[in-house]
Amino acid sequence: MQNAKTMKDFHRDLASALDDDFLRSTLDAFALAYRTGRAEVFADMDEPALVAAVAGAKDAALDKLEDLYLRFRSEAEKRGVVVHRAATAAEANALIVRIAHDARCRAIVKAKSMTTEEIRLSTALEDAGLEVVETDLGEWITQLRREGPTHMVLPAIHLSRHQVAELFAQVTQTPHPPDIGTLVKVARRALRPKFTAADMGITGANFAVAENAAIGLCTNEGNARLVTTLPRVHVALVGLEKLVPTVSEALDIVRILPRNATAQAVTAYVTWLTGRPTPNQERHIVFLDNGRAALAKDPVCRQILRCVRCGACANVCPVYRLVGGHKMGHIYIGAIGLILTYFYHGREKARHLIQNCIGCEACKQVCAAGIDLPAVIREIRSRLLEEEGAPLENTLLAKVMTSRRIFHALLRFGKWAQRPLTGGTPYIRHLPDIFRKSQGFRSLPAIAGAPFRVRWPSLPKRFDGRVLVGLFAGCAQDFVYPEQLEAAITVLNAHGCRVDFPLKQNCCGLPLHMLGERDAARALARENIRAFDAARFDHILTLCPSCASHIRHAYPRLLADDPGAGTGVQQFASRIRDFSSFLVDILGLSSATIRQSEQKICYHASCHLCRGLSVTRQPRELLTLAATYVPTEEEDSCCGFGGSYSLKFPEISRRILDRKLSRYEQSGADILAVDCPGCIIQFRGGEEQRGNRLRVLHIAEIIAGNLKQENGDRNG
Repeated sequence: MQNAKTMKDFHRDLASALDDDFLRSTLDAFALAYRTGRAEVFADMDEPALVAAVAGAKDAALDKLEDLYLRFRSEAEKRGVVVHRAATAAEANALIVRIAHDARCRAIVKAKSMTTEEIRLSTALEDAGLEVVETDLGEWITQLRREGPTHMVLPAIHLSRHQVAELFAQVTQTPHPPDIGTLVKVARRALRPKFTAADMGITGANFAVAENAAIGLCTNEGNARLVTTLPRVHVALVGLEKLVPTVSEALDIVRILPRNATAQAVTAYVTWLTGRPTPNQERHIVFLDNGRAALAKDPVCRQILRCVRCGACANVCPVYRLVGGHKMGHIYIGAIGLILTYFYHGREKARHLIQNCIGCEACKQVCAAGIDLPAVIREIRSRLLEEEGAPLENTLLAKVMTSRRIFHALLRFGKWAQRPLTGGTPYIRHLPDIFRKSQGFRSLPAIAGAPFRVRWPSLPKRFDGRVLVGLFAGCAQDFVYPEQLEAAITVLNAHGCRVDFPLKQNCCGLPLHMLGERDAARALARENIRAFDAARFDHILTLCPSCASHIRHAYPRLLADDPGAGTGVQQFASRIRDFSSFLVDILGLSSATIRQSEQKICYHASCHLCRGLSVTRQPRELLTLAATYVPTEEEDSCCGFGGSYSLKFPEISRRILDRKLSRYEQSGADILAVDCPGCIIQFRGGEEQRGNRLRVLHIAEIIAGNLKQENGDRNG
């Protein structure tokens, strides 16, 4: 399991996973099937309402965690169940070992439980001389291989049936065909005697109900029922955060957990354990703290205790899809795993893992408990910098970017310094040696000859427009792609808008926020709020959805404790608009002003547009007006850019980009339409390397090029 000591070691581990063709094809197939299945199983439900109900119930439970624990213990003891509480993983292990020794247990069977994985319970029991057998098929396979699960729900998804057949042949000393049905029968024959011989059964729990001391288990194999009933001792290890007040809250978890985990309406078995144990059985419930009680008081990160362990954040993660759980977690897997590693296993194990998030927000969109996983990941990055100190490159970048004059002067200087590297083209043709190998999968863009802010004074403007729009440029379009902003102004002029461009605006701050540089991100937020004085604009428009999402969602959080921000930050955040929804919802663009060309266009839905801003319909409506829109599979999956992510993890960025471009090229389209300049850097650079089979254009460029002539000439 991943336990990298250096970033170099971490990259070496990632490379080994990327070389595993079976792993990649299996996770690809699973991701596509999961996407379809999940949509179908939620089709007739109010998913947002159910997520909100689970989130609200879990948050309310965290506010009274101690009371719920005491009530559960009281109700359990009335029923003859022994309740324990363990402050740490070591204390929980010692307690369960003692229970086993006191009851003279020798053989133990376990049902799958991530909480027992968290504390390494099996290792502690084996060190105490006890035999421990996992009875969940996937967990048994990984136990035989002496490795951890690669997924919280599907622990052996990384293995082929051929690998499992070879493993079972070694265990049984008999060859077996690589047939799944046969292999299941082999496992059943091997495990059945273990159930009857076991003295102790150990499970986790999906929830613990305070009102009646019931615990619940959602399973698909039925082994948990054997584990809880056949042995004479049953121990349930339960995280404190699994406590809920009543059966009603537990039923909401039963409704959402299987749908989100495996796209099932319900698991094959939903087991409720309550009431008195049988006369010949004793039952112990061990509640594990291991930092949970303190975490429940953390105003930013407490939301992660809502997690129902569905594993959906891994199912949709583009990084997990490539490298699997052994490289995308320590014990817990996926986005929640990156976070829980920091809180449960320490910053040493989380340091490199927490960097391996591309920020696409797919995990947030599918979270069964409404956890803002990307925001918590950014918070942990900030805390790591505060605890360990920032790398020199972070410090320099923060100092440069928070000084608008220095930052813009360096970008202008770059225009001249890049000349030997461009060969007179729009791309850096001759990468410096330190970048040549890692960034060779795409061509990097050159800085524009004149930034937008220099071109702005001479651009045509109208002074009689009915709507006053403030234009927020963002770094890439100001200094790399100014023609995209010029295209937007052409469209705005043609549709009755007055446009202003405040020259004192700076970077939105997202790159620094992603790096964990919270103070620098705050400074940039304040600077932009001052630059715009948002109250004077009807709308503030940006052609970069990453900027828009960051301003709308992060600015109010970053400046929540700043008494000087107040109304200004709310006005700025509330007025920010992305280009597509502004044209469709505010200006009402239609075929009256847009002509349809004969070209075929495919579309990439940028992460921060479709998920960060929930804008999905409007770009496609615009493209349908302008050309023949060709839908493609997974339009809204990440392109692999992620800002600085593609510089830190180019091996992963390249694989994601290759898959996306292959799909678009196979569509037969002439143009790939994109909303985000960062995605354009990724796609144009990749296409330039592949021979420019597709033209990559911002939607603003497409719409400006398809204005009906009489409308396009009305520039005021």
